[in-house]
Amino acid sequence: MLMSSADKTAKLYYGPSSFRVLRPGNHVLCAVTGEAIALAELRYWSAERQEAYASCEIATRRLLGLDRA
Repeated sequence: MLMSSADKTAKLYYGPSSFRVLRPGNHVLCAVTGEAIALAELRYWSAERQEAYASCEIATRRLLGLDRA
């Protein structure tokens, strides 16, 4: 039986300007808030930390060390 990737968390490899899907899914989780981020909406991540972020504000605060995951 084939499984759909709908409502599954994807596993990604984050590069400096793009990401690669390692395990299919339709979303990832924000490393700070735990919020689901649809892959089509994913814009902010850290290649160094291999983390996704829900917004530029969250990403900036995390990278400045103001938010701990």
